[in-house]
Amino acid sequence: MIIGIEGQRLFRNKKHGMDMVALELIKNLQQIDRKNDYYIFVKPDEDRSVLQETANFKIIELKGGFYPLWEQIALPRAVKKYGCDVLHCTSNTAPLFTSVPLITIIHDIIYMENSYLQILKSSSSLYQKFGNVYRKFIIPSVLKRSQKVITVSHFEKKRIADFFKLKDSLKLDAIYNGVSIHFKPITDVAELQRIKLKYKLPDQFFFFLGNTDPKKNTKGVLKAYSDFLRQTNYRHKLVMLDYDKNELHKLLIEIEDPELINHIVLTGYVNNSDLPAIYTQCDVFLYPSLRESFGIPMLEAMSCNVAVITSNTSSMPEIAGDAAHIIDPHSPQEITQGLITLLSNEAYRNSLCEKGLKRSKNFSWKNMAQEYLELYKATILKTKIKK
Repeated sequence: MIIGIEGQRLFRNKKHGMDMVALELIKNLQQIDRKNDYYIFVKPDEDRSVLQETANFKIIELKGGFYPLWEQIALPRAVKKYGCDVLHCTSNTAPLFTSVPLITIIHDIIYMENSYLQILKSSSSLYQKFGNVYRKFIIPSVLKRSQKVITVSHFEKKRIADFFKLKDSLKLDAIYNGVSIHFKPITDVAELQRIKLKYKLPDQFFFFLGNTDPKKNTKGVLKAYSDFLRQTNYRHKLVMLDYDKNELHKLLIEIEDPELINHIVLTGYVNNSDLPAIYTQCDVFLYPSLRESFGIPMLEAMSCNVAVITSNTSSMPEIAGDAAHIIDPHSPQEITQGLITLLSNEAYRNSLCEKGLKRSKNFSWKNMAQEYLELYKATILKTKIKK
């Protein structure tokens, strides 16, 4: 088989969730498949060291301008040039016309659930807004043209099927994401201290991966954290990642607590390899999103032996099982109470940590890669039979 995999953004410095899933897929395919040939199509960028070629995996850097042009013109041409038998697109979109069968990962359809006006008025960056408008426009056609559509949870599978009224149940399936093996409790004191100094971490803190996407519930978390400090004598800081300080000030004014900024640590962008040492040092990991299709950070925190607070909505109960403290994300009071409960009840917190370690082991990138390999075989065989 000759398999083409779209990994457009893999070489950019600041990789996000979908990029990490594609990267782990490719790396694990390299380990389990030495027989078939792969072409990984990426846009040129700075972080080339993140992925290496092997005997049967070739990296093809494609120029082609802005990503819709890259995806709709440069990518199909390359697929034809290199004689691929199938194209696997990994990031919620795909070319409308290809010469080979198409497998598309649709991580979520949150952008479909919002109107164009809602997208344009959202607090997301201009890049995110354009991406969501582009996906909203293109995905209905991509769905029709894909031989197989894969999503990342059974919740999202049902959501996609219901939204698009899919009658062909064989077209759509769910394959779980995994958690990387470097996510584990860090015991090296020197490494913990290095990360603490690098990101200016406090001695006691809660960890929250908030961003400007409304689904992350940043305003709700800030309100809950503000109430937590008012109601208790605990003095834990709130550590957040690469968040715009001006946007943060706006939210703090909205919740009528601008002084809360003095209790928040903004780390800036954090390398994925540094995250385990941050998880390990936090007291509670906050993941009370309003809507998620999977929730990899929950599993990362669990793998690092950290208690997790997450939501009772969308995919989060499916992925967390009984290994997290479940709350209503629309209720800051429940988030506040969750923090108080976890800090004051050590036995309960330890039980969640123990369950989390066990739960996270159910999600493996290797298993995910094996499922995709079988899917490639089935897709290509089906095409040959039709011919």
